[in-house]
Amino acid sequence: MKSLSIRGALGSLSLSMLLASLGTSIANVGLPALAEAFSASFQAMQWVVLAYLLSITVLIVGVGRLGDLMGRRRLLLIGIALFTVASLLCAMAPSLWLLIAARALQGVGAAIMMALSMALVSGAVPKEKTGSAMGVLGTMSAIGTCLGPTLGGVLIALAGWQGIFLINVPLGVLALGLAWRFLPVDRHETMSTHPGFDALGTLTMLGNPLLSAGFAMSALVTTVVMATLVVGPFYLSGALGLKAASVGLVMSAGPLVAALAGMPAGRLVDRLGAQRSGALGLVAMFTGACILPVVPMNLGVLGYLVPLVVLTAGYALFQAANNTAVMLQIEAQQRGVVSGLLGLSRNLGLITGASVMGAVFAFGTASEDILQAQPEAIAQGMQLTFAVAAGLILLALVLGALSKIVSRRLIAPC
Repeated sequence: MKSLSIRGALGSLSLSMLLASLGTSIANVGLPALAEAFSASFQAMQWVVLAYLLSITVLIVGVGRLGDLMGRRRLLLIGIALFTVASLLCAMAPSLWLLIAARALQGVGAAIMMALSMALVSGAVPKEKTGSAMGVLGTMSAIGTCLGPTLGGVLIALAGWQGIFLINVPLGVLALGLAWRFLPVDRHETMSTHPGFDALGTLTMLGNPLLSAGFAMSALVTTVVMATLVVGPFYLSGALGLKAASVGLVMSAGPLVAALAGMPAGRLVDRLGAQRSGALGLVAMFTGACILPVVPMNLGVLGYLVPLVVLTAGYALFQAANNTAVMLQIEAQQRGVVSGLLGLSRNLGLITGASVMGAVFAFGTASEDILQAQPEAIAQGMQLTFAVAAGLILLALVLGALSKIVSRRLIAPC
């Protein structure tokens, strides 16, 4: 019976992570259909994606803290319900701006689900299985990213653009039912007795070198992963000459590898320990990022795909290890805000990867219009981007090593 409760609880948290991730990726593929349906410009359509991401980025730390105050199970139930209702409102929206408003509301629910899913794992599974559970959550997040474009295309063909939002309704109801049935009831002692957002307490927590390094490393590696999603399509189409369908197929390899590697990565974390596994994951990412800039174009898709697989598998291992290391260092009443900070660091990495690394790529091509750039110029841009990416991963390795040294020195006098 206890095993069933653990599986049910983990199932509800996994489905929450899947829905939050799917909410981002499935909307992207629907933008052309939405633009046609609402006769809107590309600039206006971008807000369908941005409203969702901005809600998550702005609120994820605050809702994590709110979960510490009012009870994480209670707030997660509210978040799942809010996400589900907002998804229905998205499908029923009669105008673009009402759709954007519903997407912002959907992002609020997603922020709650992302922040509290990791926070609740530590109390829902035995401590020795935390790494495996974190790996499952990472897998579900990657599956959502990977599944979104393909599932979205099928749903649009079958049910129109409304289908990409309606799919969330039955899944949301299922997640809500599992969470209600299997998640442990909030205990009074796990809730904070200090009302409001404790800014001083959060800053004190960030003074812990292992925690602050964990947040920084998460942002750095997510920046690199986002760079693969930004630069990859241009390199595959502009330099290697692939058609759109083939580009999409190759681009799905990264999220697919992350999905497949998530659970084995979690088990490896439980076996080797979080710090050793995290370093191993960073080394794998560094290896992949170093190979990409030196691969000749004449090796084609295979020359791009192999180092990408190495990099993405390393990312899955690092994330499982880093999330485990961070969550095991804190007290129960801090899990919500710390989980929110982990989500914030990831979102900041996504934004930085899309903006800064995109700018590095454009600079490397030395072309005013990337769409008109020659294959050699695009290859140069890709090489510069991943040379910078390798530097960011090396920085993450250095931060991890320094945090251990500083932490040992702080503990030694005691």
